[in-house]
Amino acid sequence: MMQFSDVLAAGPTDNLGYYLIGFAILFLFGIVFLAVFASYFWLWMQCKMTGAGISLLDLVMMRFRKVNTQVIVRGKIMAVQAGLTEMYPITTKALEAHFLASGNVPQVIQALIAAHRAKIPLDWQTAAAIDLAGRNILDAVRTSVYPKVIDCPDLKSGADAALSAVCGDGIELRARARVTVRTNLEQLVGGATEETVVARVGQGIVQAIGKQSSYKQVLENPELISETVLELGLEKHTSFEIVSIDIADIDVGDNIGARLQADQAEADTRVAQAKAEQKRAEMAAREQEMFALIQESRSKVVLAEAEVPQAIAASFRSGKLGLMDYYELNNVQADTKMRSAIAGDGAGVAARA
Repeated sequence: MMQFSDVLAAGPTDNLGYYLIGFAILFLFGIVFLAVFASYFWLWMQCKMTGAGISLLDLVMMRFRKVNTQVIVRGKIMAVQAGLTEMYPITTKALEAHFLASGNVPQVIQALIAAHRAKIPLDWQTAAAIDLAGRNILDAVRTSVYPKVIDCPDLKSGADAALSAVCGDGIELRARARVTVRTNLEQLVGGATEETVVARVGQGIVQAIGKQSSYKQVLENPELISETVLELGLEKHTSFEIVSIDIADIDVGDNIGARLQADQAEADTRVAQAKAEQKRAEMAAREQEMFALIQESRSKVVLAEAEVPQAIAASFRSGKLGLMDYYELNNVQADTKMRSAIAGDGAGVAARA
């Protein structure tokens, strides 16, 4: 291996090759440096002019970490210019981490700036968590500054959609309300969405109308509904805070109470008819049983009458009954039949008279 003394002992021609190789290496390094510097020069100048605190080396390392340098630089500059870094630390690494986690860095910074201008308490950690959770943090801040109006029921269900409720007197009222809400940033992560607020408000309106004894009270004082619904605390565990509930329209519907009473009367009539039919069937069955008992009794009489001649013959044989007694018995029977016939004819004549 060549030593340093050998290089000094060599001639000018031998040293020229080493000089050319060193010059070529320096030239290539300079070209690469100029290319990198030219690529990030304007971004680096912006960082220097705005005090963003991002060096040229940081920009190069972002390229290796596959981070969009323009997004990070622009977000950091907006944070610095808006004075966010004076309130809570927003480092370049935090911005890079949020970008690599598929977060929307510009949207989070804009939301923080809007919250700072509106004096809404919101820090970087909370805003980043809301953004990563899939919520639109910028829209949430805007809703906190400028409340949002929600129709109840939702107009998507139809232009004639309304909440149907029945008062104590049985009159149906169909109401439509407009709910003014603003975002509750503290409950935005894990809080219920707009659909839940609409459902709860609808439930509260139906409950408030149902508590009134007469529909006239509701028509005279619609604010009773709003006051009752607001006292229920419907915004609990939701992403919104209810500012106001305004009754947009109330229409009088059907007389549900009268209809229910008519239906109940008809049902009672059917029950009574069913019971009467059951009773009639029972009486018809009882009548058939009586007919059967009559036939049974007649058969017993016939059997008993069949035993009379046998008893008379036995009496003749035993000597307990004589011939004169037998004739006398026949005379008594004939007299009885005659009296029965006379009594039957008299009853018939009396009936005709």
